[in-house]
Amino acid sequence: MSTAILMVITGANAWTLNDGSKYPTGYWASEFIHPHQVFTDAGLDITIATPGGVEPTVDAVSLSPAMNGDDQASIDTQRAYLATFGDTLASPAVLEKVDPADFDAVYVCGGHGPMEDLGDNAAIGKVVTTLLDDPDKIVSALCHGVAALLPARAEDGSWPFSGRKLTSLTNEEETAVGLADKAPWLLETRLREAGADFQAGPAFLPHVIVDGNLVTGQNPASAHLSAEAVVKILAGK
Repeated sequence: MSTAILMVITGANAWTLNDGSKYPTGYWASEFIHPHQVFTDAGLDITIATPGGVEPTVDAVSLSPAMNGDDQASIDTQRAYLATFGDTLASPAVLEKVDPADFDAVYVCGGHGPMEDLGDNAAIGKVVTTLLDDPDKIVSALCHGVAALLPARAEDGSWPFSGRKLTSLTNEEETAVGLADKAPWLLETRLREAGADFQAGPAFLPHVIVDGNLVTGQNPASAHLSAEAVVKILAGK
């Protein structure tokens, strides 16, 4: 029986800032591509889902020269990889309809989009809560995708990630990209307030935290390593 992983991507194409304006966004290209490549190479059975089953929007900034070291070849490679998906990304599974019991792991991709549609999403809250309760299954998320842990609730109403070691895009990094003062809320701050044992690494460098069956990555540079950590844990089960 193959090992099944649910890759969750934001369905949002804009982030509502604190002044009510809409900041164009979506999912960060490399934060989907690199984990998908790792999971594919490991032979995992991958299901891609979005809230409402909407076609996800790639954040144009993630494919800009400035965010790719002015490496046009890398940008072209990423665009080509995304183009191979066709109907898969055009018609993803409906997050609200997935059964967490069908999966051995969940991986939530990043980009600013999750701040809009996953940080208070009951469906993803149910998925991550259900999988976290099973020590043989894995909850994993990257960068702003870690916002998907916030709506999780145990039966007694408590936050099941309280006291767990984790990371996400930091306030320092959000400030560096110029959005901290415009954000309605900051992910690191909210995770800390919820009770997480937040572990920040150096800004924009790879940083992955593994705490039992919870794997989190800080930023785009952590995409590959966080996915590899998931595969390594799955292989040991």
